[in-house]
Amino acid sequence: MRIILYTGKGGVGKTSVAAATALKCARNGHKTLVVSTDPAHSLGDSLDIKLTPEPIEIEKNFWAQEIDTVYEVEKGWGKVQQYLTALFTAKTIKDITTEELTVFPGIEDLLSLLRILNYYKEKRFDVIIIDCAPTGETLALLSFPEMLRWWMEKLFPIERKAVKIARPIVEPLLGIPMPSDDVMGEINKIYLQLEEMRHILSDRSITSIRIVVNPEKMVIKEAQRSFTYLNIYDFNVDAIIINRVIPESVNDAYFKTWKDIQNKYKEMIYESFSPVPIYQAPLFENEIVGLQLLQRMANEVFSDENPTEIKYNIRTQEIKKEGHKYILFIRVPFTYKNDISLNQKGDEIIIKSNNIKRSITLPKTLQSLSIESAKFEEDTLKICFGGKENE
Repeated sequence: MRIILYTGKGGVGKTSVAAATALKCARNGHKTLVVSTDPAHSLGDSLDIKLTPEPIEIEKNFWAQEIDTVYEVEKGWGKVQQYLTALFTAKTIKDITTEELTVFPGIEDLLSLLRILNYYKEKRFDVIIIDCAPTGETLALLSFPEMLRWWMEKLFPIERKAVKIARPIVEPLLGIPMPSDDVMGEINKIYLQLEEMRHILSDRSITSIRIVVNPEKMVIKEAQRSFTYLNIYDFNVDAIIINRVIPESVNDAYFKTWKDIQNKYKEMIYESFSPVPIYQAPLFENEIVGLQLLQRMANEVFSDENPTEIKYNIRTQEIKKEGHKYILFIRVPFTYKNDISLNQKGDEIIIKSNNIKRSITLPKTLQSLSIESAKFEEDTLKICFGGKENE
């Protein structure tokens, strides 16, 4: 099975690219599901079909679904939701808002992951294409299992014992219910499922992440930042899709300035993400709605290539802490030590090698530190960060 996640800044067209990729996979003979985890769903609008919280078959080998948080809570949150409802209604009047309160921030990420895990274990589909929420929420989605892991390993066993001891005292004294052992058991079950999902997401033979960008400065900056974090967490970014590129065949004088601007930012995209493969989708004359236009987009992006293939599978960036210092490892293939120059500018480092330039946005941990040393070994640039800024 292959799992491919599409992410990017809001409004870049990742839903269209995800739907187009899924359609091409299905018409190539793979049983394919495209699923939207973005609370502001637009997948159904892109397909021009009303979707439901369960997968519906669009055509042979092609299913689509929009995950509905309230539906998923009712379907899979079980004993935990019952407890939260009882807790919220212990001192208040039960009404419709009580159920909404049980859908706390982050639960959308959790439930989306659990649903995808179920599909993976069922082996019902060959390919799952995920239309993710905008970049920041996607990073939260991917890091959710890792964050929960710490709490479950360090605090959960203590809290479970404490609840057992405190229940006979707290419930009559405060008049609020304490979670039962069944509730705590269900939380543990969910954790184990998320741990499974963590392994699947980090397995480069299964999961790939593709970033959709427009040739615009703010979009590229956000994509650079997310690319850095995804590499640090060892997720495989195997392709970049530049969407809404004005075709060279457009010769109208009105678009000349826009084409010049886009060409400048396309160069910036290649500098930022090389050697990861980069694909392009043109700015179409019509809105990308419906299967016919989605197929046309897929053909423009992938041509005769198979979208399910892993396009790239080498970690390009890595950070390791050594004592009080951090070492940033950056893969710079096909170059020589004497050809490399390195500069730090604000939250970026700029690497030049002959006619190639790469701009890399630093994570916050490194932005306040200065570069102490750098060396190039075996196609990898190793940059040591130590002293405080301006020292």
